[in-house]
Amino acid sequence: MSPSTPPKPVLLVALGGNALIRKGQEGTIEEQFENLRVPMSQIARLCESHRILITHGNGPQVGNLLLQQECCPHVPRLPLEILVAQTQGQIGYMIESTLDSALMDLGIVTQKHLVSLISYVVVDPKDPAFRNPTKPIGPVYPEEVVPELPFPVKKTAKGYRRVVASPKPLHIVERREIQRLIAMDFVVICCGGGGIPVVREGRSFAGVDAVIDKDLASARLAREVGVDLFCIATDVPGAYVHYGRPEQRLLERLSAEEAERLAREGHFPQGSMGPKVEAAVEFVRATGKEAVITSIDAIEAAVEGRAGTRIWAE
Repeated sequence: MSPSTPPKPVLLVALGGNALIRKGQEGTIEEQFENLRVPMSQIARLCESHRILITHGNGPQVGNLLLQQECCPHVPRLPLEILVAQTQGQIGYMIESTLDSALMDLGIVTQKHLVSLISYVVVDPKDPAFRNPTKPIGPVYPEEVVPELPFPVKKTAKGYRRVVASPKPLHIVERREIQRLIAMDFVVICCGGGGIPVVREGRSFAGVDAVIDKDLASARLAREVGVDLFCIATDVPGAYVHYGRPEQRLLERLSAEEAERLAREGHFPQGSMGPKVEAAVEFVRATGKEAVITSIDAIEAAVEGRAGTRIWAE
């Protein structure tokens, strides 16, 4: 890039869990690699016009690791923050290798540098979420073993499951390193699964037993590193009113104020679209820029303004 050429805009794509495992699938590695081909081929093309950050979910992968621990009780158990770190490495590798192949198909692989970054996210040890864990993770337990379990358990629609805190993200520890990599036009894969939750202990950090919402962590990252467009990719075309009912309607453009009003009216449930809309609103209010919620299959079209729900600040 010559000194007179303006830098390319920075795009953050937050991939939902369905980017790797679709509904009804077993979640084999072969299925996950095949599913990644769709978003990665789009992101490869967007690399020519944007500097790219990629974040991703990890719920099914962490759940599988917890199931494996249950099946092998004689093997020492690993704490949750270690499992999050493991899945960051696993999924980062899968995204990076699939994107590398997509770039190669376009003939631009030698012009792009990719990096997967293990990422810490600072949370407040006094966050109210720690007093009331609500995020279900891992296997379903029979009711008779619940009193013997060494962690909080709640009854969910699937049965009794372990629950952990889901505190708000405060800061991305590696934000300065990520900024430098973006400036060098690296594609950076980071903050997987919402990041490894840590709290400050003096001048250092300590991991905590928690799960950070991936979209809220992505919004925090987008604010701290200077993203121009925040794209949340999920399994539906965008945000709807009356979703799942005959009168459902896709919202193509939405102000932050309208989004908050519709959320209060119950149109965006907390278990699905709620955190995505909350993350988008947080980003646009803080930056004055735009966010878009779209399907995995329409990332490129959404970035170009032809798909998804575009959210803007008043």
